[in-house]
Amino acid sequence: MKASKLQQDFFQYQAKTTPFASGFEVDFARGTYVYGKDGKAYLDFAAGVSANTLGHSHPRVNQAIKNQVDRHLHVMVYGEYAQEKPVELCRKLAAALPNPLDTTYLVNSGTEAIEASMKLAKRYTGREEIIACKNAYHGNTHGSLSLAGREEKKRAFRPLLPNINFIEFNSELELAKITQKTAGVVVETIQGASGFKLPQNDYLKKLKNRCEEVGALLILDEIQPGFGRTGKLFAFEHYDMVPDVLVMGKGMASGMPIGAFTASAEMMDCLSHHPTLGHITTFGGNPVVAAAALATLDELLESDLMHQIDEKEKLFRELLVHPKIKTVHGRGLMLAPELESEEFALEVAAKAMKKGLILFWLMYSIQNLRITPPITISKEEIREGCGILLEVLDEF
Repeated sequence: MKASKLQQDFFQYQAKTTPFASGFEVDFARGTYVYGKDGKAYLDFAAGVSANTLGHSHPRVNQAIKNQVDRHLHVMVYGEYAQEKPVELCRKLAAALPNPLDTTYLVNSGTEAIEASMKLAKRYTGREEIIACKNAYHGNTHGSLSLAGREEKKRAFRPLLPNINFIEFNSELELAKITQKTAGVVVETIQGASGFKLPQNDYLKKLKNRCEEVGALLILDEIQPGFGRTGKLFAFEHYDMVPDVLVMGKGMASGMPIGAFTASAEMMDCLSHHPTLGHITTFGGNPVVAAAALATLDELLESDLMHQIDEKEKLFRELLVHPKIKTVHGRGLMLAPELESEEFALEVAAKAMKKGLILFWLMYSIQNLRITPPITISKEEIREGCGILLEVLDEF
């Protein structure tokens, strides 16, 4: 079939991230569906890779964006002017989070928030070593990539940051590698790229205790599980511990580009002096994006959406039973059915797309399909999508 002009221009002028981009032509999106220029509706089980928390074109988010656009867009670099939506967003985050997480720095993406958090840990502790986990993924800028737990993702871009060391996620024995030389430990609450791996046996609590023993900061990456996806506002709330620095992004603004990191006021203050502008960003805290994030947060806190997550997870697990599904990893609406091979998972995703279901896969473990739909998804839509997936599996 001949490519359209849009597809031709897409492949000719827009940079790609893989040799096999689909070039799917988007017309518009509403709720849990993306509509193609082919006139078909596609049920979205990926949500822009966990970004569209409230689905596509949520009325409350859209209206907040329109209201702010009519007032003003960008007016000054971050941290200089008091603007209503960014300030209100930070205030409401402080109210929703446990002590001492009361001060938020708004940035443009999750990877920038990771970068800034690493700087904060070094500045606050006066130390240089950062520890991350094997099989971790925290973003793709140079500093965040330095934390990646897979060498094949980093080799082509070396040299990266020095003084980065690694421990095994969920290994209590390796906690001893965190010492008085360590500035910060960066860990995902739920490991994403490697297969939606959950912490086990109070691992996060033991990790926090070890950091406290040696004076290192625990930086928790909630870029993917945060903002309601696991049934709590943040996934760490399931595990009876509080990080020193909380990093967020992706679903924070229901499809608008944003990231943030939250810590205590005392800790965050050290970025303002010696040197000044310890972290600076032109567009972080953009008022339009902040309006979308505030609307998202308000909807999560005022509705029963997060209370529905457990039931929706249970329904997914009841439906996703098939000889070709080994197991289903993850928690809440962050689920990963494991198939027999990477090649098979790619074939299944491609065939599902033809039948009207958007699936994706996980970066380090492509044999795991990604199921991270908007948390607004209905039970009827869950049944519809799982029916398509099971139909595809039957055809193999």
